[in-house]
Amino acid sequence: MDVLSDVLKVVRLDGAFFFHGEFSAPWCFQSSESAAITACLSPHAGHLIIYHFLTEGRAYARLEDGTREELTAGDIVVFPHGDAHFLGNGPPVKPVDSFKTFGPNLTEGVKVARYGGGGELTRFVCGFLACEPRMSQVFLAGLPPILKVHVVNEPSGQWLENSIRFSVSQMSGANDGTGLVLAKLSEVLFVETLRRYITNLPPDQIGWLAGARDPFIGQALALMHKKPADPWTVEELARCVGLSRTRFAERFNHFLGEPPMSYLARWRVKLGAELLQSTEHSVAEVAATVGYGSEAAFNRAFKRELNSPPAQFRRKRSAAPPAEGVLKKRKGA
Repeated sequence: MDVLSDVLKVVRLDGAFFFHGEFSAPWCFQSSESAAITACLSPHAGHLIIYHFLTEGRAYARLEDGTREELTAGDIVVFPHGDAHFLGNGPPVKPVDSFKTFGPNLTEGVKVARYGGGGELTRFVCGFLACEPRMSQVFLAGLPPILKVHVVNEPSGQWLENSIRFSVSQMSGANDGTGLVLAKLSEVLFVETLRRYITNLPPDQIGWLAGARDPFIGQALALMHKKPADPWTVEELARCVGLSRTRFAERFNHFLGEPPMSYLARWRVKLGAELLQSTEHSVAEVAATVGYGSEAAFNRAFKRELNSPPAQFRRKRSAAPPAEGVLKKRKGA
């Protein structure tokens, strides 16, 4: 899974837990799509991945189209594309809007919010990952709108659960560093979830995540992501992974749905866009860094992929006004 690690390093996930619930059945809350709550949780994020991790009891998670997952302690349910959803337990009750009802909790750190009808108890923490949309599309494209993984059936998952339980129990309004610990645990939990999900994909699965798992295509992806500026060719990649040129090209297209060089070109543009936003390097310097022999070639590829020349893209991003949000006011986050 080296290629997943390489991609996540570039994507630079920014994670945090934002809610600690102790709900008694019957209960149900509705969460809006992540685009509607980004300003509250992470105002500068381009995309939010929302998830819920059950530490005790049971619940269900349901999309608006009726897709439903049953959850037990140790399960994490993730909404990679930010779909609106419901979380609940017990007989049907009128859902409450999660952010209208529990919004005040967001300014007080991850303190326990209690709610429900007094029956069976469910405890959970909610978290999010903020990421740049273009970069995260690489692995998000291979994920369903809702996915469930049981993360505590191995030692690493048990360690995560115990660490999260302890850190959440220690969380207070004071800026004592616990918020930073929780943010890192949030990121580790999400990465562990992705790894488990990839491992359990069916043999006939296609897409980026399935390609990352494949021993040949995973190697090729890792090479392109570790050294995107190298002068790769289909022949050289095939040689490195131990396949013929024809077999490699067919296998790559089977999993990724496009030729290797098309994939590499798009990844270089994504890297270039990230560098234009995060550095003051000139367009020519960015072009060379991501593997283009000339600024003109980079300009053409960039405009073809993102419908904007690099310099114009940078100006628009620099001119975007900063947003305000709840997490900027939170202590320890």
